[in-house]
Amino acid sequence: IKERIAMIERGEVPEGYKKIKNIIVPYEWEYIKFGDVASIPSGLISPLEEPYCNYIHVGPENIEKDTGRLTNLRMAKELGIFSGKFLFSESAIVYSKIRPNLNKVCMPRFTGICSADCYPIYCNDKVSIEFLFYSILDEQFRKQAVLCSMRTGMPKINQDDLKLLHITIPQEKSEQNRIVSILSEWDQAIGIKEKLLEQKKLQKKGLMERLLTGKVRLPGFTDEWQYVKAGEIFGNSANKKHAGIGEVLSSMQDRGIVPRSQVDIDIKYDADSVTSYKKVEAGDFVISLRSFQGGIEYSEYEGLISPAYTVLKNKTDIDVGFYKELFKSANFIRRLNSVIYGIRDGKQIGYDDFSTLKLPYPPKAEQSAIAKVFQAANDEIAVLQNEITQLKIQKKGLMQLLLTGKVRVPC
Repeated sequence: IKERIAMIERGEVPEGYKKIKNIIVPYEWEYIKFGDVASIPSGLISPLEEPYCNYIHVGPENIEKDTGRLTNLRMAKELGIFSGKFLFSESAIVYSKIRPNLNKVCMPRFTGICSADCYPIYCNDKVSIEFLFYSILDEQFRKQAVLCSMRTGMPKINQDDLKLLHITIPQEKSEQNRIVSILSEWDQAIGIKEKLLEQKKLQKKGLMERLLTGKVRLPGFTDEWQYVKAGEIFGNSANKKHAGIGEVLSSMQDRGIVPRSQVDIDIKYDADSVTSYKKVEAGDFVISLRSFQGGIEYSEYEGLISPAYTVLKNKTDIDVGFYKELFKSANFIRRLNSVIYGIRDGKQIGYDDFSTLKLPYPPKAEQSAIAKVFQAANDEIAVLQNEITQLKIQKKGLMQLLLTGKVRVPC
């Protein structure tokens, strides 16, 4: 198998394979236009009329990229939508034509309506709906769609271009089904891991509610907790003595304070203005511009951050692990929102307001013990997240082998 794959990648045709337009596929396979196996119906319906107002609506925002999972589904009348939508049946695939790089495609398996930013797609007898779904989800199809979508300001693929894209398919439905069966098992394994991950996160959330409020105490700790103003624990640090030397940092709600070089999005800043940035040291907390969402982030890095942020440095002896969890707890975020000011959606909290909040201040030993409990929970979550990532990477590689015929599935 390895030699066959190596030959194909070198452009050589192994025994039992053929070349079609520089694409090497098994003899029993076809390299075919998408429009030859799939159709897209035309005509919009009104989501205000019966029975369509009672149908579930699917839009790009409901489709998880790269997986096809559907989230936060609601009926059309609940959403109050009124513009024209496409009707789809339980035998349809729904594909987002907007930003195809996000790879948003799903098999709803129910009758509903979809956004005009999506295409309902039906397959003919040459291909099964499941095989077509995985083919659209595959990286080779995504690359073709992205190339066709770059002709306008908003990346979008039109029907004519979509129909001209190519996929490779086994002529025998039985081989298609064997491939689908393997990929489905991989999806199931990923799904099991993801459910376990959600359970771990819920368990941690319950621990946060109990341990960070003192409702439940760890064995060996009985001293009463103090509750003091945040300003007694954290000071407002505005150190600008750095002459612009240091890496620029960014605030990420899922990762804390990280070097801007590690951020996937391109954040612009004026290099000449860096001298006005604040210095952040490892162990500091930063109040971000999205503080109303719980944006008090911990930094493990030394660097520079925009003067729009508030840098918090502890004034007394604490275990930072305890306060890292406290600042992300639902109870604290609710209390934080009570002192937030802002206009429209641009809400943030300043140090003066933060400093008035009462924070728990358990004995340092108890802070550390609680922090260790959460570190163990975080480690378990990180292991599961890594396992899921690896499974997804393996599945992606498997798709590229199975959906091109480089690896055949025996009867």
